[in-house]
Amino acid sequence: MTLGQDTAVASPKPNATVAPGSRRAGSHHLRPGSLVQVRSEAEILSTLDPEGRLGGLPFMPEMLPYCGRRFRVSRRIEKLCFEAPAMEMRAFPANDVVVLEGLRCSGTAHGGCQNACMLLWRTAWLRDLPDDPADQGSVEHGRRDLGLAMRLHQTTQAEGRFVCQATSLRQATVPLSRTGRLWKCVRDVAAGTRTAASMLGWIVSPLGRKLRRRVRGEWPRGRLSRTPTEALHLQPGEWVEVKSLAEIVATLDGQGRNRGLHFSEDMAPFCGLRFRVRNRLDRMIIEASGEMREVRNTVVLEGVQCGCVFAVGGCPRGLLQYWREIWLRRVPAPASAVPRPSESSPR
Repeated sequence: MTLGQDTAVASPKPNATVAPGSRRAGSHHLRPGSLVQVRSEAEILSTLDPEGRLGGLPFMPEMLPYCGRRFRVSRRIEKLCFEAPAMEMRAFPANDVVVLEGLRCSGTAHGGCQNACMLLWRTAWLRDLPDDPADQGSVEHGRRDLGLAMRLHQTTQAEGRFVCQATSLRQATVPLSRTGRLWKCVRDVAAGTRTAASMLGWIVSPLGRKLRRRVRGEWPRGRLSRTPTEALHLQPGEWVEVKSLAEIVATLDGQGRNRGLHFSEDMAPFCGLRFRVRNRLDRMIIEASGEMREVRNTVVLEGVQCGCVFAVGGCPRGLLQYWREIWLRRVPAPASAVPRPSESSPR
């Protein structure tokens, strides 16, 4: 899912070197399902440089509330896609980054950005725990480290642009060659992120899609030169139905965009299905530049993530899809989603 080509792109800074000691012992054995505890603020502060980073990746203020708490590893980040402006596959040199189940950025320290990106965790910021609840001990909250909080808040903006994990990916990662991408696919299977059969599909399918796009061009796409808009004023919790593909194509230009927002191929399978609105998308940080962009008549739907169908091996970032309200219609909530009287708050 991308915004229009008129997005401002700042000149890329040189890649930062990986900080000494960023490859911690045990950084490669964390797998999906591993139980970890986020380290204390004091421990995390000791790993950061003066800009609040480790190996170029910032520890953000939105991550502070999770210090001392336990979570399951969702997946390892063997590779990821970065759009600046064309998509490319990149990797963390130390190969020591994971995402934790259910943890997304709230955007509270970054101008109210509503991208809700998955938080990226260096393994140096985590403590591996035994899976036996009897051996886990108590949750460690510790004292609030004001030095860490102040440092992080001072590094959320630079030269009028926002600085976050997404905008720092170019500095914190290195590009992957074709051979490197295939090797990372092997690593994903070894780490338990995907099965061998699933990974084979994630290698063959993107290659087929790229070939098909070269032959027939962008799909889906429309014929408009000026695209329409519609305001439903949807709110979180409301239910919507994605319109038919034909209805959506009627709102697109020849590049498959509506007012600069791309309706991508991996969104087509959701046509005709119903979803709950997760949040409105009124403000978002453009990761290529750090610019805050105002967005209109756009929402995010629960459980609908970018399929990254053109990335060989897939991408683990779990970016949320953006939906123009003109692509949706409001529908009543299903009976199973309406609270029964016994489930309501006491009177």
